[in-house]
Amino acid sequence: MASDAIILFAHGARDPAWAKPVTAVAECLRSRFPDRQIKVAFLEFMSPTLAEAVVQLRASSTTSIDILPFFIAQGGHLRKELPEMLEALRASYPETQLHLLPPLGELPEVQAAMANAIAALVA
Repeated sequence: MASDAIILFAHGARDPAWAKPVTAVAECLRSRFPDRQIKVAFLEFMSPTLAEAVVQLRASSTTSIDILPFFIAQGGHLRKELPEMLEALRASYPETQLHLLPPLGELPEVQAAMANAIAALVA
C-alpha cells in the first residue's frame, strides 16, 4: 500500500543553494504524486529536521510515511544516526508508520542514470 507522504532525507549544508537539487526532485515528485505530501528534511545545518518534518506531516493526519535517504551510500549517518532518530520517532508516534527506503545512490536505476549522465558529459 502506498504511503501518505514521502520525506527526502538529505544531509544538509550551510549554503542554502546546496538544497536546490533535492528540492527540485521534491517538486517533480509533487507533480507525479499529487495525492501524497512530499517533504524535504535534513540531518544538519538546514531545516526542517527529520523530526520536524514528521511532526508537520502528523499535523495533517498523515499515518504512513516513506523516508528516502537522499544519500549516495550508507555511511555513519545512515548506519548509526538515522536508526536512532527513527527509533525515537517510532517511540514518540507509534500510530505513525515510518518506512525506511534504501539510500538513493544504492538503487540500480539511479546508478545507471548517473553512469549515463557521466557518459554524456565525457563523450
